[in-house]
Amino acid sequence: MVSVLAVVIPLAFAGAISPVMLTEQTVLLAGRDGRRVAGGYAIGVGGTLLVLLSVLVLFGGSIALPEEPRLSASLDVVLGSLLVLIAAVLRHRRPRTPKPEKSRDRGLNPSHAVGFGVFSMATNFTTLALMVPVAKEIGASDLDVAGRLIVLCIVVVVAALPAWLPLAMTLVAPDPTRRGLQALADFIDTRGQLVTELLLAAVGLFLVGRGIVHMAGW
Repeated sequence: MVSVLAVVIPLAFAGAISPVMLTEQTVLLAGRDGRRVAGGYAIGVGGTLLVLLSVLVLFGGSIALPEEPRLSASLDVVLGSLLVLIAAVLRHRRPRTPKPEKSRDRGLNPSHAVGFGVFSMATNFTTLALMVPVAKEIGASDLDVAGRLIVLCIVVVVAALPAWLPLAMTLVAPDPTRRGLQALADFIDTRGQLVTELLLAAVGLFLVGRGIVHMAGW
């Protein structure tokens, strides 16, 4: 399990760098009934991520992902190339992260916030793109069912950090957290997209490099 976690945890942290989700959660916390609404959003995000990641692992298992090193290495090269391509497309398109004061989500109630969290994660293609190699690693491992569930839960907790960490921090230290989140939201508005592009490119290049090394037998 340790060897699997050593690969998937960094990918999960990379997937957690989500400017859009963090901005949305910041807005929800600042709105009416903020903590309850933010809690619903976090449930929607985490639940959706768990379901989608579980489906990816199960799908990988159903087609019997090959464990032979060269075939597995080929998958690394393909997945890494796709991540680099996604980073290049994002760089070209450069969509702007909506500013909190212009968001439409201040009037959400907790039940609607769950649905908003589901939609936010289901359309968060940068995070989901990084979950594909995570699922590949878990699906190709020799872990039993319990071990895979544990790894899945750890990945979900890490990758969903933008959804639950701001809420947890407001419960511990409300005033400093609000000031910190506002400063972070300002940074995300100016640099968040660039950080996402660089992370996707870095993870993609890592996978491509690892695949080439394995294929060459070094």
